[in-house]
Amino acid sequence: MSENNQLRDVFDAIADPTRRRLIRLLAGAKEIPLHELTAQFEMGRTAVSKHLTILKEAGLVLDRKVGRETRFRLNATPLREIQDWVAFYSQFWSTNMLRLNQLLEEEEE
Repeated sequence: MSENNQLRDVFDAIADPTRRRLIRLLAGAKEIPLHELTAQFEMGRTAVSKHLTILKEAGLVLDRKVGRETRFRLNATPLREIQDWVAFYSQFWSTNMLRLNQLLEEEEE
């Protein structure tokens, strides 16, 4: 885990489709209150809160209290770890496809 504050692996945090949807919702706004996030799902406030807690533990979500309301926002920095991982394998496959193409061309000759 690259972030000092991370309690959970970023890959684990984004493995669930509900959490990926939460990230997408938060990416489109500055801050969203819990009740507005909950309204986007067919699950209760407690279930949404549990997903948000996992995202917070991975450093992907930050929250702040405003009166009795909790507002959430995305911290996309930990997603760089995923981007780097995907970029490595993208380069891996590009290189191997180029080699395969070269081999096929050599066989045709």
